[in-house]
Amino acid sequence: MRRWLSDDKRGKEPEVFETVSDGLKKLYRQKLLPLEEHYKFHDFHSPCLDDPDFDAKPLVLLIGQYSTGKTTFIRYLLEQDFPGIRIGPEPTTDRFICVMHGSQDGIIPGNALVVDPKKQFRPLSKFGNAFLNRFQCSTLNNPVVNSISIIDSPGILSGEKHRVDRGYDFAGVLEWFAERVDRIILLFDAHKLDISDEFRRAIDAIKGYDDKIRIVLNKADMIDHQQLMRVYGALMWSLGKVLGTPEVARVYIGSFWDQPLHFDMNRKLFELEEQDLFNDIQSLPRYAALRKLNDLIKRARLAKVHAYIISHLKKEMPSMFGKDAKKKDLIKALGETYTALQREHNISPGDFPSLTRMQEQLQHHDFTKFHILKPKLIETVDQMLAQDIARLMQMIPLEEAISAKEGQGVKGGAFETMSESVFGYGRGEGIDEGRGDHEWVVNQEKYKYDEMFDKLNPVDGKITGASAKSELVKSKLPNSVLGKIWKLSDIDKDGMLDMDEWALANHLVKVKLDGNDLPAELPKHLVPPSKQNLL
Repeated sequence: MRRWLSDDKRGKEPEVFETVSDGLKKLYRQKLLPLEEHYKFHDFHSPCLDDPDFDAKPLVLLIGQYSTGKTTFIRYLLEQDFPGIRIGPEPTTDRFICVMHGSQDGIIPGNALVVDPKKQFRPLSKFGNAFLNRFQCSTLNNPVVNSISIIDSPGILSGEKHRVDRGYDFAGVLEWFAERVDRIILLFDAHKLDISDEFRRAIDAIKGYDDKIRIVLNKADMIDHQQLMRVYGALMWSLGKVLGTPEVARVYIGSFWDQPLHFDMNRKLFELEEQDLFNDIQSLPRYAALRKLNDLIKRARLAKVHAYIISHLKKEMPSMFGKDAKKKDLIKALGETYTALQREHNISPGDFPSLTRMQEQLQHHDFTKFHILKPKLIETVDQMLAQDIARLMQMIPLEEAISAKEGQGVKGGAFETMSESVFGYGRGEGIDEGRGDHEWVVNQEKYKYDEMFDKLNPVDGKITGASAKSELVKSKLPNSVLGKIWKLSDIDKDGMLDMDEWALANHLVKVKLDGNDLPAELPKHLVPPSKQNLL
C-alpha cells in the first residue's frame, strides 16, 4: 500500500523537459493528440503533427506573382545558384521548391520527399500526385540554409484571363505551409501592383497568420524617388483592402539582386530596409521555439472549439428517423451554434474556424459517427495550457539567451557579406565614419570647434559643463541626448572637457543631427590621439 501511494505521488510531480522542443513533442502526443483524434480534428483542419514538425529548422515561405523576383531573392541570400533554379521574366517557377541544407547538391522529388520520416512534409501526400509532381527539395551545402530552409512557390498568374487549373488545391498547399513556417514573405514588383484573383485567393489562404507576414516591394531601383512614393502609397491602399486589417504588415523597400541600381538616389534607404529585413530573418532560429509554442497554443484552442462543435452536432442528431433532414438544418444553423457555444463556454469569437469552410466540410461527414463531449479530454488540454505550457514559457528566455550567447542565427551568403564588408550597413557613415583611417576623423572640422572652444574662456585648457551647455543646446537636441554626448566625450572622466574632447562632443552632435544613433561606448577610432593612452 505504501509503495502504491509513493508511486501515485511521484506520478503527480510535473515532468521535467530538457528543451522546449522536447516538451512540445511530449505534450502534444500525450495531451492534445487524443482530443484531436477523438473528434476527427485532422479531417477538418490540420494533419497530425510529427516529431520533425517540432525539430525542423525555421522555414521561410516566398509568395508572389510571376516575375516579382522570388527565385532571385533566394539566390541573393545564398549568393549562389541552387539545383533546379530558373530565372526569367516569364513564369519560370512552376513548382514548390524547398531549398534545404545537404552535404551534396541535389534534387529530391516530391514523392520521395513525403515518405522521408526525418522531414516534416509527410502530410503533403494528401494533395495527390498532381501536387507532388510539382514539389521538390533542392539540397546544397550553403551556410544560410544550415540555419533556415526557404520555400520558393510557383509564380502566381495575373488577371482572370490567366486563370488556370493547377490540378491541385493551390490555396490549400499555401495554407498548409503558412501554418508551419516561421516567416511568410509576400513579394511585389514595383511595376506590377495589381492583385490578381489567384493572388487574392492566396492571400486569403494565409490571412490567419498575419504575425508571420512580411511584405517586400522589390525592384524599387527601377523607378525614381517620386514614382516610388506613389507606388508605395498605392501598395498600402491595395493591401489594406485585401488583408482587411486596420494595420498593414511591415513593408520593406529594396532591390534584392546583385545587379547595378538603375536609380541609386535611394541607395541608403534600400540599405536600411535590407538591414531591417535581414535582422528579422536572422532572428528566426533564436525565436523558433517561441513560434512553435505559440502555434501549439493556437492549435489547442482550435481543437477545443472543434470538440465542442462536433459534440454539439452529435447531441442534436435524432436517434432514429429524419437524420438527413436534421443534418441539413444543423449545417444551415451552424452560425447559431457558434453563438450558443460562445456564450456557454465563454469562447472568444476569434477561436472559431471559418463558418463557410466548416459548413462545406460537414457536408461530407456522417454526424452519427461523431462523439459526445468527453470532459476529461477537455480538462487535460486545459491543464496543459494552464500549467505545462506555462512551465515551457519559463524555459524560453534561457534558451534564447543561450542562443544569443552562442551567436546562433543565419550566417553566410548575403548576411555575412553585409555584416563584414567595408560596404556593409552604415559602414563609413555616422558613428562609423573614419573607421580604419589613419587620421582622426574629427580633424576634418576641428578648426571650427577650436575657435568655439577659445570663445568659451577655458581655464587651464578646459571648460566646464555649464560653460559648454550654452553652445551645445543650440543644436536643439534633448538634454538626455546631450548628457550622453557629454559622458562619451569626457574620456578622462574629470567632469570637464579639453580642446580635443570638446571637438569630439561637437562631432557626436553632428552625428546625431544627421539621424544616426549614438554608441553605448565610444569606438576606438573616435578617441582623440592624445587620449589613446587612457584606453
